[in-house]
Amino acid sequence: MKILAIDSSGLVASVAVTEDDRLLAEYTIDYKKTHSQTLLPMLDEVKRMIELDLATIDVVAVAAGPGSFTGLRIGSATAKGIAEALDKPIAEIPTMDAMAYQLIGYEGIICPIMDARRNQVYTGYYSFMKKEKCDQTVDVFDKTGVTFVVEKPQFVADMHEVIGELNDIGRPVMFLGDGVPVQNADIRTELKVPYGFAPANCNRQHASAVAVLAAQYAKEGKLIKAYEHKPEYLRLSQAERERMEKEHAAK
Repeated sequence: MKILAIDSSGLVASVAVTEDDRLLAEYTIDYKKTHSQTLLPMLDEVKRMIELDLATIDVVAVAAGPGSFTGLRIGSATAKGIAEALDKPIAEIPTMDAMAYQLIGYEGIICPIMDARRNQVYTGYYSFMKKEKCDQTVDVFDKTGVTFVVEKPQFVADMHEVIGELNDIGRPVMFLGDGVPVQNADIRTELKVPYGFAPANCNRQHASAVAVLAAQYAKEGKLIKAYEHKPEYLRLSQAERERMEKEHAAK
């Protein structure tokens, strides 16, 4: 199975192509340019470098959110356009799931955090467990030897609430994501359990992780038609919130 994956959910733009258990190409940039400037040129470069015939793609995968509203729209529009043109299905991968999956093998709680402004973060709680120890009441992705466990599906919350929940869980935590620099001081001050921060090679979005989870989605029959796809924002946009606040104040 050949998968084309796109992640433009945050500051990073990333495109990857996998074939079965092989990563054929990945192009990832985190540098002062908008996704509207980078995403299609990156895709063209990947296509050229591996002599990719887009007709051979089986699935188009996209980081479906949450994240930057503009970034999600660009990624979704790109994925839908390609999938529609090729008549291929889409795999909608939760942004937090894909970020957390990069830390395969970590034995504590994996907590990706993306800055959602107003001291809020997009996050979720994840872990890897040996299959025989896995609680089957939680959402899982079976992999060789270990199981990727979605302990708490992605959500948006105040960072102080997140830290309180992690303290209650009582297990070591590994953080990653663009929210780490923003929330670093609160984490160091308030978190009472052992913690760490993922290194540069795996602390931001990578489309290869989106592609790997998309392969699992395909096995589980969790693919959709291109026209069915829409981003998962988890909350209203800033413009929508401000409009509602003005309407409420006017009453």
